[in-house]
Amino acid sequence: MIDKAYEYMDWPRIEAVVYGEETFPREILGPHLVKKGVLLQCYFPGAKSVKVHLKEKNRNHQMVQEDEAGYFAALIPGREIPEYEYLVQYEGKEEIVEDPYRFGSMFPEKEERAFCEGVSYEIYKKMGAHPMRRSGVKGVYFAVWAPNALCVHVVGDFNHWDGKAHPMHKSAGSGIYELFLPSAKPGDLYKFELTLYGGVKVLRTDPYAMEKEPGSGRACVVPDAKPYIWEDGIWMKERKEHTGLDKPLSICEISLLEWGRKEDGTYETYRELAAKVGDYASKMGYTHIELNPIMEFEGEKNNGFGTSAYFAPARCFGTPADFKYFVNDLHKRNIGVILDWTAAHFPVIPEGMHNLDGTCLYENADPRKKMHPFWNTMMFNYASPMVREFLISNAFYWIECFHLDGLRLDDVAAMLYLDYGRKDGEWTPNMYGSNENLEAVSFLKHLNSVVKREYPEIILIAQEDGLWPSLTGKVDETHMGFDYKWNNGWTGNFLDYLRHKGDYRREHHDELTSSMLYAYCENYILTFNKRDVGSSTDFLESLPGKPKEKTALLKAAYGYLMTHPGKKMVVSEPQMDEDAKACLAELLCMYRQNPALYEMDCEPEGFEWIQLMEAQKKCLAFCRKTQKEEDTLLVVCNFSKKEYNKYQVGVPFEGKYKEIFNSDSKKLGGGGFVNPRVKTSKPEECNEREHSITIKLAPLSVAVFAVRE
Repeated sequence: MIDKAYEYMDWPRIEAVVYGEETFPREILGPHLVKKGVLLQCYFPGAKSVKVHLKEKNRNHQMVQEDEAGYFAALIPGREIPEYEYLVQYEGKEEIVEDPYRFGSMFPEKEERAFCEGVSYEIYKKMGAHPMRRSGVKGVYFAVWAPNALCVHVVGDFNHWDGKAHPMHKSAGSGIYELFLPSAKPGDLYKFELTLYGGVKVLRTDPYAMEKEPGSGRACVVPDAKPYIWEDGIWMKERKEHTGLDKPLSICEISLLEWGRKEDGTYETYRELAAKVGDYASKMGYTHIELNPIMEFEGEKNNGFGTSAYFAPARCFGTPADFKYFVNDLHKRNIGVILDWTAAHFPVIPEGMHNLDGTCLYENADPRKKMHPFWNTMMFNYASPMVREFLISNAFYWIECFHLDGLRLDDVAAMLYLDYGRKDGEWTPNMYGSNENLEAVSFLKHLNSVVKREYPEIILIAQEDGLWPSLTGKVDETHMGFDYKWNNGWTGNFLDYLRHKGDYRREHHDELTSSMLYAYCENYILTFNKRDVGSSTDFLESLPGKPKEKTALLKAAYGYLMTHPGKKMVVSEPQMDEDAKACLAELLCMYRQNPALYEMDCEPEGFEWIQLMEAQKKCLAFCRKTQKEEDTLLVVCNFSKKEYNKYQVGVPFEGKYKEIFNSDSKKLGGGGFVNPRVKTSKPEECNEREHSITIKLAPLSVAVFAVRE
């Protein structure tokens, strides 16, 4: 056979293809117009022969085997590139193969520039693996950012995991490697094989993978392109009515690892958990649930916080479609879904993002910023536009594709403080000589501003243990742009107070009241979360006293939580103490039904102390208010073991006061030391108020009174 293609062959480039070292394979493989026709070159490792089938003419051309490793070429007459396919003969079988190198880049210059500038917020739609049809041909488009790799090959079920079969083409301006592969399909497992400087070849999982294989394997899965049929249109249309500082927000913290674990060590699916979690949250009366991270994670002990695949729902509970079903079902019950999100750091695991292309790509290269001081994980490099874009696009992905209603950013303090967890000499001050991580500050403001611009109804929550000022409020020079911040100060002080034995609480009375000194510095969420209290059972056991006293104190704690200014978050499980569960459910109902408990949460006018100085009695009294006087609620708390038959308390104005909640009521497992009759105020001065009422006050209890005409 006469080798007409020989004079057009670039032998050094052919050798690079054969040895898996080619960076720009479209420049040699695929179709190219040359002086004497169309030059076709292909590489099929292990193939015995290859023919070119011209589709329109239904004619075959035998290709010449230029290298015994499986490199073939042919010169086809003509001045236009025809529609064609390859007929590849292997030992004992023939395959019909579309040429992946006849398809051009899907990154036009404008998009590539946006990627490099860090403003392509929906880059997840291009990066990773995406089933699609191009020029009538089905296949999967792969893209990975690895600018410092010498070359990248996509490997998987579609090419028998051969690291030489499919070199990806590098976009020199961005460092993105891409390839449309007709032989790939949804459900195929895949990874990327990178050749690093020095010739070292490593396998890496896809940072943008939308699905991972089940079990202990780390391979990525080409996702299903079939659209999910959502049924939550009413919720999505009206969810802006469920957000806002003047709306009730009561959040149930959920760990699917705990809720879904079976006795045999496997897990219930997202679909099974939707009914279980939905029934519980609806019955209890929560407005939202907050999921511990459900992205693919490393290790179970950290409750999902070791995120290893930011775009892939954890496969142990099911597929991405199954998780969409979970959210859809919660929305149909009018329950919002907030997701914990780890944008601070990621774990060091084999084949993960760490040192992805042989360099510090996603992590910070500065050794004094690189490692999380407590978890030995990698801190993200917020100075990189592409890394910021990765995280912002991830936020958009969960909001857009899974209809999530909020994100709670974990470990914000580790992001904001250069000296977080570090000793002197282990960190470097910023350009102003202080400890703020200016790059992280810029990222968080950028994130919050673009999310709020596109989705103003989305709830953004910061978990920050330091004293960073103005985390909440619209983004400006000082404000960071979060809607809420966890009030760790309130939680810590209150838990300390509760865990003191009764007689010692009077010496720590200020731990009950000091929160009101700063209650309006930020928009707060009061938390009884797992990190602080463990499970509800753990919390109950940590309290002092006999079993009945523990339960009474827990119910009183829930009462103070639900009546104190601030939105609410509780770790809660079906197996919690039945009396405490009934008490919490009644409080959640009262909370949603009384605007005084939420409408002016973030305004000082919504709260008024009645009595805060009776440390000896371990009692408190305060009012929650709206602009309407008739909405006012009077709250009286007794954290002592003593009951008061005639406890006098001042009231904000003359009127009748009816008890609408008492944690000691018999239906909640209490002793029934309650106030069944309406209390009419008398013109007797008390607590510097002209009028007062006298009530029964059970030990370790909270009572709430509403104004009645």
